[in-house]
Amino acid sequence: MTTLTIKINERSKKGKAFLEFAKTFFADEKEVKIIESDSKKKLEKTIYSKQFTKKIKKAEENIKNGDVITLNPNDIWGSLGLK
Repeated sequence: MTTLTIKINERSKKGKAFLEFAKTFFADEKEVKIIESDSKKKLEKTIYSKQFTKKIKKAEENIKNGDVITLNPNDIWGSLGLK
């Protein structure tokens, strides 16, 4: 079996067409499989630092786990530990 890696610009007209063709043509095939597709990944650059992003993600996890975060309206950034 041969593995082939193809890099496609999904923003281009040809790239979009090729991806749609491949997904449609190989959807039910056993001989050919699409192993990995990162088209859902965001390739956008961020203006935020890695430390800030990490702290925001940690806060989101805390909220999901039921942890309550109390904010001081006079010092919101300090309340979040972002000062």
